[in-house]
Amino acid sequence: MVFRKDELEIQLKDEHKMIQDGKIRDDSPLDVSDEFGALCRACRVGDLKGCQEAIAAGVNINARDSFDYTPLILASLCGHYQVVQLLLEAGALCERDTFQGERCLYNALNDRIRNLLLQYDYSKSTDPLQPFASHISSLLTRPVPKTSDIALNTATSSWNLHKFILSARSPYFQKKLAAAPETAMWKLATIPNEAYQVAIQYLYLGAVPTDLGIISESSANLDQVLTGIDKVSKQLGIESLWESILSGNDRRLARQRHQDEVTAGRDQIERWYRSNVLKYKVEIDTSKAQDVKWTRDNGIFADVLLRADEESEEQTKSEEDTSKTRNTSGLLNGIPIGPAMSSRSPSTSRKPKKSVLFPVHRAMLIRSEYFQTMFSSEFMEAQATEYLQIILVDCSPEVLEIILNYVYTEKAENIPIDLAIDVLFAADMLFIEKLKTKAAIVISTIGNGPTSLVDRTHTENGEQEVEQINVYDVIRAGWLLKIQRLEEFSARYLAYRLEEYIDEEEFEELIKESAGRIEKRQETDTIELLDDIRYYLSERFRLRFEDSGLEDIMDEDGEINAEAVQAISDSAANDEAIDVEMPKLSKALGDLNVDNEQNPSQKDPASDPPMLPAGVRTLDGEIAGDEFAADAINYQVLLGKIDTLLERLKLDA
Repeated sequence: MVFRKDELEIQLKDEHKMIQDGKIRDDSPLDVSDEFGALCRACRVGDLKGCQEAIAAGVNINARDSFDYTPLILASLCGHYQVVQLLLEAGALCERDTFQGERCLYNALNDRIRNLLLQYDYSKSTDPLQPFASHISSLLTRPVPKTSDIALNTATSSWNLHKFILSARSPYFQKKLAAAPETAMWKLATIPNEAYQVAIQYLYLGAVPTDLGIISESSANLDQVLTGIDKVSKQLGIESLWESILSGNDRRLARQRHQDEVTAGRDQIERWYRSNVLKYKVEIDTSKAQDVKWTRDNGIFADVLLRADEESEEQTKSEEDTSKTRNTSGLLNGIPIGPAMSSRSPSTSRKPKKSVLFPVHRAMLIRSEYFQTMFSSEFMEAQATEYLQIILVDCSPEVLEIILNYVYTEKAENIPIDLAIDVLFAADMLFIEKLKTKAAIVISTIGNGPTSLVDRTHTENGEQEVEQINVYDVIRAGWLLKIQRLEEFSARYLAYRLEEYIDEEEFEELIKESAGRIEKRQETDTIELLDDIRYYLSERFRLRFEDSGLEDIMDEDGEINAEAVQAISDSAANDEAIDVEMPKLSKALGDLNVDNEQNPSQKDPASDPPMLPAGVRTLDGEIAGDEFAADAINYQVLLGKIDTLLERLKLDA
């Protein structure tokens, strides 16, 4: 891959001129806000959690800083693969035909990141709303299951459409359908069918065809079609359609207008969804939920009711207690994933159990393969009835609302961490893969902030961060749902907190489960989870040693030299000097002390070396001379605990 600086400069000038002339929008506008600055810093240091929080807050990930860097360029340049992946999944731009895209590829730190950029689906990168727009457009040609509830007719053509989309997208239809929601057929004025076809396709978030739908058999000519489009766009209140027609044949400008219209259309549908579907959800006692009667001729054009039941107070309290004790054996979110839980005696709730009913539209629910199959079959839920069918979804109302938010708006960045695993299982049950991935990303960014890289044995006053998740739940979810991202996250999470987990009974159960996952396992086979924990444990202490300037204990591959660490550990344990293993650091400190003693008048207080603590207690209760020696001892102690655990479990790995 060869890049020419002069070609990129010419391309940049052309882009700037088109932007200044107002022909195209700047895809990477300058952003000097504090929020964008925080995102750029997170991309530089590889703070995955910080990046996720910025994305959820709505920061423009395609903007550029005062040095002309975009977040994707910074993450690529600094070699943070996971951050690059997160940005791409969130819609970061990396087009090879643009200046910023070429810069991103050219500046990638390694081939792994460059290959990710090259292999990524550019349609998703340049237009994160493309799946949403594709679904809305597909409703025009999807015969099964039947989701349309109104027919627009001319003398020669008919279109089966959806009232809620027409109401959300067109002020004209919104007014007319509000006055007569039971309308099932609509007679259109005499205008060329091609004009109506273009307008309907535009309302359903489709791109304006360059030929305006005119074919050799068309009875109308170009002028008649254009006149018809002008009239229809004014009548329906979609003047932006006429502006798109006038934009000409510039492909980039046409794509930009289409992206703007898709974004505007999504916002219109979202506003309609929140002011109708969410506004009219019903909370009712569970015992009465199935008796609700909701007529089909309703003002929000709902054709099905989704029901989610709240958990009882006793069940919620029991699950909270279980989570606090990290006891996740048995059922996880209603799905068996391990040894059976001890039975709990049933108790009677003091308050009646509640259910929430959401009036929704099959046209949007079929974004889920689960509902697509249900409504296309002979199941009872697919049958037409006098009143709306009530379909029970096995999740909490809060989780179901998150699912509906995604289905209707494509938004899933603000998943609360306490609901992320429930959303993960619900999305898997409903076969909504993109939402499942979003939930996995939310979970896997926990503990990946910059402070998490500090050895937890050095936290002040022994303070430990409050756990936001139960890592045992997460790794079992990763195994059950086959999500590699969660398996890797859990191993890293455990490795960076191994001293807190290694002695727990459930950690032993987890290791046995991991060993049992290997079919026909031999005695000498490795245990995948332990392999990953060992790797991230090495990473954890390698980062500590690198930050301390102790490069001498690294081998040529950048891994920890076990012999060197053992030597430091042994010498520290025997109260011997560790200068042998730290010649550079010791010599530097020694030279500084000699200079200060010989020239006391020139001694600069600011140049004093930091005072090392008189002693640091290690994981085995001993006192080490300093933090570096304690790190070496702790690393060996944790490795020894792993070996002891394997011996106790009679596993050779």
